[in-house]
Amino acid sequence: MSAHRTELSRRRFLGGSLMIVAGSVVTTACSTNPGANASSSAGTTLNVWYHAYGEAGAQQAALRYATAFTKAHPDIAVKVTWVPGDYTAKINATLLTDAAPDVFEIGDFSDALARRGQIAALDDLYGSARSDFNDNAIAGVTVDGKLYGVKMIDDVMMLYFRKSRLTEAGITPPTTFDELVAAAKALTAKTGKGLFLGNDGLGDSPILAVRSNGADLVADGKVAFGSPQALEALTGLRRLHEDKSLLLGYTTDWWDPSALTQNVVPMQWCGLWAMPAVKTALGDDFGVLPWPAFKAGGSPAVRVGGWTSCVNAKGRHVDAAKKYVQWLWIQESGLQKDWAESYGFHVPPRKSVAAGAEKLSGGPARETVELAAKYGKPNPGTWDTAVSDAFRAAAAKIVGGQGDPAQIMAEAVDRAQTVVDKQRG
Repeated sequence: MSAHRTELSRRRFLGGSLMIVAGSVVTTACSTNPGANASSSAGTTLNVWYHAYGEAGAQQAALRYATAFTKAHPDIAVKVTWVPGDYTAKINATLLTDAAPDVFEIGDFSDALARRGQIAALDDLYGSARSDFNDNAIAGVTVDGKLYGVKMIDDVMMLYFRKSRLTEAGITPPTTFDELVAAAKALTAKTGKGLFLGNDGLGDSPILAVRSNGADLVADGKVAFGSPQALEALTGLRRLHEDKSLLLGYTTDWWDPSALTQNVVPMQWCGLWAMPAVKTALGDDFGVLPWPAFKAGGSPAVRVGGWTSCVNAKGRHVDAAKKYVQWLWIQESGLQKDWAESYGFHVPPRKSVAAGAEKLSGGPARETVELAAKYGKPNPGTWDTAVSDAFRAAAAKIVGGQGDPAQIMAEAVDRAQTVVDKQRG
């Protein structure tokens, strides 16, 4: 369910809409008109958008939740719209039109949606449950002191490793960047590489490198990835490339665990969602680690993504939309647990729900939850495509040795700061 995989999720589901009216499912056209085929018995029809999750059963679960809601609120019909392809581009474009959904999810949260008045503040929905959401779930949707979404799931990304492969090579699981470089090099042989970060050789590693050396990406509206600490860590990534210890151009990207489970590499950056497949393939022969601290004074890093439910502030049914979001993601803890555990593998943002999740109660799954709580950070709310692209392009040049790192990064900071300033008005 990671936002990174939105465009790839079409492999299992087709797009379209299903209407829930008084607990019954009615097939509708693919139109995003929330009034299409509405029941005369419902005074309000909500159009609720999801990206096309690739996990089996996710679409049916979304429909089941909508059915339960309409049974409790028969005056509100719900149309579930399953959106394949580039979901982020589609939702951003649709929000500028009258066809925008009443309720929709977004991957990495965007502060700009709040500042442009496109999503409604939802502070009034939380009540006493606010303290039950983990710190990242609250901080990640907070803009100028108000809450503009409700986190649905946390997607945790970390380093997987094959215990047996490291033991055979006499390698201790790396706890520093130097140890990671040494391990990747030692595990590289004619039969394969030691580490898979992504087909481009980067994946999340530039973000992780910056944070592992005590630096930040964007802080208080100022682009921070050009700091000396950030530049030092990004330059350090070149060692992995110079050693030729990274797997490049595999048949699937980092979000799929196949390179690890098919014994192509002994270490891979991936997500918690892949753990059931890793467990099936490898049994107990795997462990999990954070991205290691770059050096003394730094900190290990874990990436926390996921999906957040938002309400269209310019929609025709804001109050009903808020009621739906509150019912599903704040009041109905059983459904929150089902959504996180049963379709892929994710961490519930509610601390009490996570504590009661049996699948997260032991082994590497529990270790992952603990790593996320200790070291996990989401991308900043200003981290849109333009800012991310500027950063990644600069990081790619630096690790590829294509110029002066300081000059490359300074130019990227200037481009990114222009975008952030525009976002913040």
